[in-house]
Amino acid sequence: MLKITLADGSIREFPADISGLEIANQISLSLRKKAIAAKVNGKLQDLDLPITEDCHLEIITPNSEDGLEIIRHDTAHLMAHAVKELYPQAKVTIGPVIENGFYYDFDCPVNFTPEDLEKITDKMKQLSSSNMPITRQEMTRSEAIEFFASQGENYKVELIEQIPENEKITLYTQGNFTDLCRGPHSPNVGRTKAFKLLKVAGAYWRGDSKNKMLQRIYGTAWATEEELNAYLTQQEEAQKRDHRKIGKEMGLFHFQEEAPGAVFWHPKGWTIFQELVNYMRNKHNEAGYQEISTPEMLDLSLWRASGHAEKFIENMFRVLVSDEDREYAVKPMNCPGCVQVYKQGVTSYRDLPIRLAEFGKVHRYEASGALHGLMRVRAFTQDDAHIMCTLEQMNEESLKVCHLVQEIYKDFGFNEIKVKFSDRPAKRIGSDEVWDKAEAALKESAKLAGLNCQLNPGEGAFYGPKLEFVLRDAIGRDWQLGTLQVDLNLPERLGAHYIGEDGAKHNVVLLHRAIFGSLERFIGILLEHYAGKLPLWLAPVQAVVTTITNDVDDYARLVSASLRKAGIRHELDLDSEKISYKIRKHALQKIPYTLVIGKSERENSAVSIRKLGSDEQKIVELNTFIANLKEEIAKLKQC
Repeated sequence: MLKITLADGSIREFPADISGLEIANQISLSLRKKAIAAKVNGKLQDLDLPITEDCHLEIITPNSEDGLEIIRHDTAHLMAHAVKELYPQAKVTIGPVIENGFYYDFDCPVNFTPEDLEKITDKMKQLSSSNMPITRQEMTRSEAIEFFASQGENYKVELIEQIPENEKITLYTQGNFTDLCRGPHSPNVGRTKAFKLLKVAGAYWRGDSKNKMLQRIYGTAWATEEELNAYLTQQEEAQKRDHRKIGKEMGLFHFQEEAPGAVFWHPKGWTIFQELVNYMRNKHNEAGYQEISTPEMLDLSLWRASGHAEKFIENMFRVLVSDEDREYAVKPMNCPGCVQVYKQGVTSYRDLPIRLAEFGKVHRYEASGALHGLMRVRAFTQDDAHIMCTLEQMNEESLKVCHLVQEIYKDFGFNEIKVKFSDRPAKRIGSDEVWDKAEAALKESAKLAGLNCQLNPGEGAFYGPKLEFVLRDAIGRDWQLGTLQVDLNLPERLGAHYIGEDGAKHNVVLLHRAIFGSLERFIGILLEHYAGKLPLWLAPVQAVVTTITNDVDDYARLVSASLRKAGIRHELDLDSEKISYKIRKHALQKIPYTLVIGKSERENSAVSIRKLGSDEQKIVELNTFIANLKEEIAKLKQC
């Protein structure tokens, strides 16, 4: 008999070689109906596979994170099956699960159109309604190659040829369709019902531009129709809030081919950028940080010493200076430069902690196909900071960062914050002993800050573990922003020491910290979160003065001069269009206040105010309006 610990903590005995499906059936009929896979000692497997040892067992259902991933994997197979039914000449390649959905790449002589996606969807629904079983089988590498070669699936053959010869190869079959896959999968195709195919895009085989261009069909799948509809509604809203569209309407920035992945900031966009810098600079000052600036290009030898060249060189822009016989790299990160500032002079333990902040511009190579407005760029500015401290100070300093992060995000209206704890990756520097210390300290700090951390295994930086702060925006999307990383490796590699109380040299502990992360990306997120209607203090134009007729232009100029003297960012619109047109125009540019000037306003030294998003219009004496507006801006800045 096997002793199996169930998800509720109870321990029950079952016969050896019992399957997850049989256990689900014994627990309850409703669980058996919902079950799609088993998780044995943390590893997912098919429901009908035997359990051969004492273990922890979880029955996976579609409403769990693991279950949703399996449903999406099922749907990718279902789509490939439907494509092969409709277009037998198509060759299938790979079809992984991605965030919120899946895709599958096809080599097909037919260029898929929106009408084809509808046909494929109808075929998928037909196949799903059949409830045909999904079965698993194992093959040797030679058997699998022979099978797929006989099917004319040369892409699958190429994939299998690169699998180690002694590795087990599994295939999954549903009806007349068989795919190469590790699994697991649901017991039958009928579990896949709530899905939608979204679009077709081009993709090179294996991501290499030297290879053939394939057709990639993207789709999304959910546990229920309600969840699917909610997601599609969210996506519709996201399209309306697209920061690239809003940025164009508001005249904030643009991109062009001569500088892919780099932002051309316009005056209004640069105003937002600088307001964020000033906001963060004030927070730094209050928290005891000192600001520095380091070179954007450094000799490659420093990047070799830090370990970045070994782990990150394919993402670095490099320059060979022939007359110096030296190779430089444009910095992809700020930390090595910051350490050089710290190393000037001898530091005593009495001087620690030292907190150095830098609004450092970094450059990282991103494939052109991955670039996406402000969200994914090659050149960006980080609100970076590095804290040098002793091992004894590490917890307290980490705790202070966690509190500062929470405070800042709430200032911008982000009240739902999740935290991921990312531990050591496979490729890393430093000993396991050093990693043990760093991970333990970071976990303890997060616990003291009251943060409930979700484990993100293997996703730490190559030099240390990290906390990742994830925010939820106004329409329910999650964004990973700030990070806090504990680093006990880089100081040793770069010789960042302090003189301890014992008179000996000790390596400092280095805390890497960013809160906005990338200012460019943070601005993009803010534009979408607020749908362009930024908080008054951050709005690039806080008010616009516009006239009903040109007879009152002189008074409008006087109002403009008063606003300028009060430090209120504004525009003056003396165009001769109808006032209704001008009001709509300024609303599209998301200007918080429109001040309408007519003869009555001039005679009473007043302004007629329209607030963005409201049809109400009220007349206020000019000086009163300016005083109220300054007070409102000051209050918002202090939130």
